[in-house]
Amino acid sequence: MNWRHYLALFLVGLAVPFAVSRYQNLPGYMDADYYFAGGIQLAQGKGFTEPYIWNYLSDPRSLPNPSHTYWMPLASIVSALGMWMTGLTTYSAGRAPFILLSACVPLLTASLAFDVSRQTRLAMVSGLLAIFSAYYAPFMPVPDNYAIYMILGATFLLLAPRAEKWIPLALGALAGLLTLSRSDGLLWLGLAGLTVLWKTFNTQYAIISAQRVIRNLFAQRLQAILIAGFLALLGYLLTMGIWHYRNFTLFGSFLAPGGGRLLWLENYNQTFIYPAEALTRVGFLQAGWDAALQDRLAAFTDNLGITFGAQGEIFLLPFIIIGLWGLRKELRTKIAVTGWVILFAVMTIIFAFAGPRGSFFHAGAAFQPMWWVAAPVGLDAVLAWARRRGQFQDERAPLVFQGIIVLLAVFITVWLVNLRVISDGWARDDAVYAGVEEMFQENGISPNDVVIVRNPPGYFIVSGRSAVALPFGDESTILAVAEKFDARYLIIEEDGTYDAIQDLYDDPQVNSNFLYVGEVDGARLYRIEATP
Repeated sequence: MNWRHYLALFLVGLAVPFAVSRYQNLPGYMDADYYFAGGIQLAQGKGFTEPYIWNYLSDPRSLPNPSHTYWMPLASIVSALGMWMTGLTTYSAGRAPFILLSACVPLLTASLAFDVSRQTRLAMVSGLLAIFSAYYAPFMPVPDNYAIYMILGATFLLLAPRAEKWIPLALGALAGLLTLSRSDGLLWLGLAGLTVLWKTFNTQYAIISAQRVIRNLFAQRLQAILIAGFLALLGYLLTMGIWHYRNFTLFGSFLAPGGGRLLWLENYNQTFIYPAEALTRVGFLQAGWDAALQDRLAAFTDNLGITFGAQGEIFLLPFIIIGLWGLRKELRTKIAVTGWVILFAVMTIIFAFAGPRGSFFHAGAAFQPMWWVAAPVGLDAVLAWARRRGQFQDERAPLVFQGIIVLLAVFITVWLVNLRVISDGWARDDAVYAGVEEMFQENGISPNDVVIVRNPPGYFIVSGRSAVALPFGDESTILAVAEKFDARYLIIEEDGTYDAIQDLYDDPQVNSNFLYVGEVDGARLYRIEATP
């Protein structure tokens, strides 16, 4: 690989997410809305606070509320960097760093592939697969953690086998940045520890005498593990320590309190339960182990589908598996496969609702560069097997078949981008909020009035208005939230309601506590007339 190869990958890698971004005038879904809105707050000098609440798991008390008590802050910080650099708080400014980061993903993927195979052809194929990333492609330009996770994961795997003494410190720092991106990034601190152990036990030590061999070997290995482990933990604290301190000062614990309650979910909608104290271990146990088992079997099936479709890109999965088997002695393969298996188990057994609803897809992005590295290696292994049996003897056959999988990746990527972004319309649901806000203004509603809505950060982006989440429950739950956060208006969307309030949507006059204001593209607006 030379600079021309990397330049070509960078330019194409920049062009593809930039082209996709032309059809995205809003972040498009709540995660990205939240990160972008957090970037706006930082760019405007308001710090880690938010005039919106998207769930109640951390027991928020009022508006504005401390931000990033569930999702982590790095994507918001990166988005704010784009705004600080341009002096603008527009969506174009907030997403610009993510387009640039997306262009760096193929560079690191190709570097990793070349480090593994020492073949420019395979490295270029891996880099192109990272550009035409199929299911990930629509999300690469938006303010989210996909590009960040891919870059940090690839860098971790690039550095892991190196022998320099500072490597454990760097791995710990990368684990900290991964955790600052997503809470499941803490897995990478464990992988840093495993890396230290694997490298230490693979190191050859000189044997001085037969009598002292066991003692010397144990002492040297123990010393190496302790030093490297300390450096990894130090690196983690250098990048993540200040956030743990912030949480401790706010909540009295190093981790925000909301995430732990997810252990007791009985269905996904309870993510939005109010009050948070209603989500308990007792309630989980009362629901019965049969229900819990069924939920986890469903999560297992859904996560297998994500593995096959999104992470394996359907046609690449067999070559990924074959390639990983061929690279099984590589330290990087051990790290990636071990980490992925742990992640799959956690997102299936522990977070059985969050995992299939996006967390597994998100968190798996950190391992994706290794899968793109393995796929061309696996294809070469299949071709070598076929050639030993007299097939594909033409010396150009490897180049042709590697070109075919790149073309398939291009075709699937274009098809998915068209389906997800262009044909269906990106951010179609959130675009409704502009019309809703216009109706509010026409009715003389004060911009200081708080609304209850399905996607509070999305509504804030469009309107600048404070908003809190539509709680999981019935009308009395909505009234309790309205009283707590002084909310005066309610928005119920056709596809964003719960069974308990379906009657209120179907018959806007059914409850005198909610005065029907009007409708905009299926979203029905109410003024809250009474609170408990």
